[in-house]
Order: sequence, then structure tokens, then C-alpha cells
Amino acid sequence: MTPRLDAISIITADLPASLAFYRRLGLAIPAGAESAPHVEVVLPGGQRVLWDTEDVIRSFDPDWERPTGGERLGLAFLCDGPEEVDALYAELTGAGHTGHLKPWDAVWGQRYAVVLDPDGCGVSLFAPASPAAAPAAPAGSPGEK
Repeated sequence: MTPRLDAISIITADLPASLAFYRRLGLAIPAGAESAPHVEVVLPGGQRVLWDTEDVIRSFDPDWERPTGGERLGLAFLCDGPEEVDALYAELTGAGHTGHLKPWDAVWGQRYAVVLDPDGCGVSLFAPASPAAAPAAPAGSPGEK
């Protein structure tokens, strides 16, 4: 048997703030999920995004500590076009989320921006800079920090 990636897990200090942030990015998070210590959303391809509070993690891993010193995982959201990158960045930063990299035209052919989620994780927003531009750059490409 070969393991397959099934879920991406987000450990959050503030579940309601994290869910609100990812709802703005289009994830269909059920209403009322803020009151649960664990939340799951199935994506169109069948994979899942999971949220757990820090207290949930500590309930089975009492030695768990919040990571320090930088990101361990980055998420990237494909937008419909350069205008959507700019608009979504403006919406998120206008709602009080921290912008890390303002939208710019990256050398690899994308309109690219990074905003921080409520726990400080970088979330990339990108789209081809023009209709003929190449497909998405792989995670970890220049400009993701």
C-alpha cells in the first residue's frame, strides 16, 4: 500500500479568526464551526483541510509547543487573474490581516502576493500575469517569504 496525502492540518491559537480568514479565501467552512475544537472541510478534489486548537494538540501531545523561527508550511491560493490577486489582498489586509508581500509581477510570470493568516502563516495569492503565462510555480518558489 502507498500512502497518499489526505489532509493539511492547521494548528491555531484562535480558531474563529482562522476560520474567518480561510472563509474569505473561499473555503466552505460550515456555520457554527467556531465552537468546535476540531474542524474539517473537504476540498473539491477530496482532500481535506483540518483545524485544531492548540489545546486539542496538547491534549494528546502535552509537550507540544508552538513553533518559532519561521514557517514550516505555506499555502497557496490560485486566483482567476491578476485583478483578483490585488482585490483579495486588499480585502484581507483591509479586514486587518497582515500583508507580508504586496501584489507584484513576479519574474516567473505570475501576479503574486503574500498575506499572513491569524497565526502568522504565509498564504500566497497568485495568478498567471497574463493568459499565456505558465502554470503555477511550485511551492517554495522565490517570493513566498
